[in-house]
Amino acid sequence: QVQLVESGGGLVQPGGSLRLSCAATESRLSINVAGWIRQSPGKEHEPVAFMVSDGSTTYADSVKGRFTMSRDNSKNTVYLQMNDLKPEDTAVYYCNASLVDGSNGWAANAWGQGTPVTVSS
Repeated sequence: QVQLVESGGGLVQPGGSLRLSCAATESRLSINVAGWIRQSPGKEHEPVAFMVSDGSTTYADSVKGRFTMSRDNSKNTVYLQMNDLKPEDTAVYYCNASLVDGSNGWAANAWGQGTPVTVSS
């Protein structure tokens, strides 16, 4: 597997915003489909958002209307914009994506290292 690099997590007050990034490190690799999954201690993992290659995105009910997933193909990066954050959004957020090697058509699935988000006053 190829690792994706995540960034953007941190500590934010309730009602605040964060933008998470998930980037493929090699320029020849393109993100095909991608999703964000979060994990909180003592709770089961929760898929947050899933985007297919044409940009169509499905969101979990718990984040619908507050979170927005996007992508920048020129940067081989997907984003998760998180607005109106709530304490229950506190979790480690993981990016998962399928990657395609533009030079030969090779494909693989990859995971980001996880970035923690803490929502607290």
